[in-house]
Amino acid sequence: MGDGVEKFIPRGIRNNNPGNIKKNNVEWDGLSAEQTDNTFFQFNDPIYGIRALTKILLTYRRKYNLKNVWAIISRYAPPSENDTEAYKNFVTQKTGLNMLEEIKDSVEGYLPVVKAIILMENGEQPYDDEIILQGMNLAWESY
Repeated sequence: MGDGVEKFIPRGIRNNNPGNIKKNNVEWDGLSAEQTDNTFFQFNDPIYGIRALTKILLTYRRKYNLKNVWAIISRYAPPSENDTEAYKNFVTQKTGLNMLEEIKDSVEGYLPVVKAIILMENGEQPYDDEIILQGMNLAWESY
């Protein structure tokens, strides 16, 4: 049983929703049958949560023409809910991208952004690239 101290698991990781996507009217693939979190979606597997996060980023790019960290995070993490400037700075630091640099329209281009968002949202990024790429590829294939 160990020493009785359980590791805290962040909400987004527990929910298999590492982007902390709030509930709305979208019927995402891979949603858990039971949605016990009143605020955030719960997925059956983190791959589906990563897929949803990636689909949001692709929608930002292709529908709203948001192609850089500044524009993406301004929408994804609005000041009404986040310290948006700190979030932007965090993502640019973790990705090495300039805040206004256009992100390459590819899985490889978005991989560091997805990893940085997961880390920012949860305080940890527990997934290996294989898991993240599976989710991202599902999004790319279905977009």
